[in-house]
Amino acid sequence: MNKLIPFLQQYGAYLALFPALAALLGSLYYSEIAGFIPCTLCWYQRILMYPLTLIILIGIISQDELLPNYVLPFSIIGMFVALYHYLIQLGVFPHPSACQAGIPCDMSWVNYLGFITIPFMSLTAFILITIIMGATKWADRQAENA
Repeated sequence: MNKLIPFLQQYGAYLALFPALAALLGSLYYSEIAGFIPCTLCWYQRILMYPLTLIILIGIISQDELLPNYVLPFSIIGMFVALYHYLIQLGVFPHPSACQAGIPCDMSWVNYLGFITIPFMSLTAFILITIIMGATKWADRQAENA
């Protein structure tokens, strides 16, 4: 435990940058190279994910100790949007009226291993970022109390 706190303080932001950057580049690949048109809920997830990459990068450069406070609202909201989108694809929730125009939100452009879709990948990235930033915030508090 003694080594985890300084590790998270020093590298937590770098660890959170990887899933954010992977999600940004992955979504751009799927839309710009593969030609998959994003649905409404995909756009909402992009609106929440794209700034995270920049926010985390600026936080790393400026060594901002409050970085988890800026990142967590985006990642937590994004986690719920991605989970909702994934559950729509699984048929748990009905197709929302917000997704009636354009590309339907229950459409799966990709399906790896029978369950990995684009919203699932987005959900995974948001969960990883939330866990890492939450752990970094915890480490900062532990260091302050020590």
